[in-house]
Amino acid sequence: MANAHSPVPDDRIPVIVGVGEIADHPAELTAGLEPLALLEAAVKRAAEDAATPLFAEIDSLDVVNFLSWRYRDPEQLLAARLGIKPAHCYYGPVGGESPIRYLHEAAQRIARGETKVAVVCGAEAQSTATKAERAKVTLPWTPFAHDVPEPKRGAAFQKPMAVTLGVFRPITVYPLYEAATSAHWGQTPREALAESGELWSRYSEVAAGNPQSWMKRAVPADVITTPSPDNRLIAWPYTKLMVANPAVNMGGALLMTSLARARGARIAEDRMIYIHGGASAEEPRDYLIRDQFYESHAQNAVLGKVLDMVGGDGKAFDAIELYSCFPVVPKMARRTLGLGPDVQPTVTGGLTFHGAPLNTYMTHAACAMVRKLRGGAKLGLLYGQGGFVTKHHALVLSRQPPREPLAQDTSVQSEADRNRGEVPPFVTEADGPGTVESFTVIYGRHGDVEHGVVMLRTSDNARTLARVPARDGATLAHLTNIDRTPVGSMGDIISADDGILEWRAS
Repeated sequence: MANAHSPVPDDRIPVIVGVGEIADHPAELTAGLEPLALLEAAVKRAAEDAATPLFAEIDSLDVVNFLSWRYRDPEQLLAARLGIKPAHCYYGPVGGESPIRYLHEAAQRIARGETKVAVVCGAEAQSTATKAERAKVTLPWTPFAHDVPEPKRGAAFQKPMAVTLGVFRPITVYPLYEAATSAHWGQTPREALAESGELWSRYSEVAAGNPQSWMKRAVPADVITTPSPDNRLIAWPYTKLMVANPAVNMGGALLMTSLARARGARIAEDRMIYIHGGASAEEPRDYLIRDQFYESHAQNAVLGKVLDMVGGDGKAFDAIELYSCFPVVPKMARRTLGLGPDVQPTVTGGLTFHGAPLNTYMTHAACAMVRKLRGGAKLGLLYGQGGFVTKHHALVLSRQPPREPLAQDTSVQSEADRNRGEVPPFVTEADGPGTVESFTVIYGRHGDVEHGVVMLRTSDNARTLARVPARDGATLAHLTNIDRTPVGSMGDIISADDGILEWRAS
């Protein structure tokens, strides 16, 4: 039977009915909760939030990949702890967008009538795990599964030269997008840094008011962008306060069911949040085979799709979460959404200040969004991203029921691929002039330059990577000039004694 507001049958309308979170600050190291325990606590809190007997009916369980501890079949271990036997029991691959994808897929299963009650959850205990390793303390946790392969990440998908030069981790790859986008937008590095600082300060203000945040303090923009002993440069132009903070112990969970089942369980209407749909797309995992670095065709396609869902106006969303591993991501996203620099980009607090439990930040963002919508906001956007501006997924939530059935095809990959331009060949041997496509400078723990890395176009328009040695102060000064971007400038490519290409500004 369709409800009064929607032609869609109540038993095919997915709703979020419970959210649960935990932040573990143990008084003693060995008292810290392991990821499985954080997951269990978060799921039980979500069930308590729903205040219904639905817990016993859970037949779908998605667990976000975690990296702070390794288990064999963690989804099965969690199901046993919870005393449930879900038909769908899944532990997924690495990806910051994955919580949004799992929520979307669970909603689709509910809309197809395949799932009655679903849980999506994630947790990390990186803070405790790191401290224990440094202190050489054995934690009383489930034994670490050494025989389980570590999931593929960064270096596994990149060219050997990227690994050799150190540009295979998020902290050294996202700056390549930062430099390329700001130059494309006509900003000086100083203007780009100021935008990043203001945006990040806004995230910190929300984190300061979120009881679930790891770091609860508002930080001024100039403090965020100014290097200091407590805020060292990591990779130009990003300081410690501009990058994700994975050293947290946190868990989050969401409980979903159909509108019919929720009403049958007597859940109050104002506690239910509806999933209206969303979109997904990806860039090539090897970032060096992308056509350029001043926009993401996958991001554009995904955010374009959700804009279409709300009449083409990003201002229709009165609650937004823009993924915030590094400033360039929400800066790109807010432009694609047609929103100004005064955008309120978060309901959660961001990966720096709320804390970044690695792949599961968007689980917490979804919990925060549910609370925001229950508190009066009408239409929410969750935008998650994974890899190196690689995997993108967006989801639209609302206090109002949908007018159409939830779409089962969420991919906008064909649009992203259609807009992709010609990809230059990548070479490891070159000489002569080289034009800067993008760059970063990598710093040591004490603020000293390790080396610079420039992405170049050669005279025949091939792409290559080259090193700038720490001793080349003139070229480093050229790269880090705060008032003039080096993107588009020309210099000389030479081959060093170790066979690695180097670049010197003209």
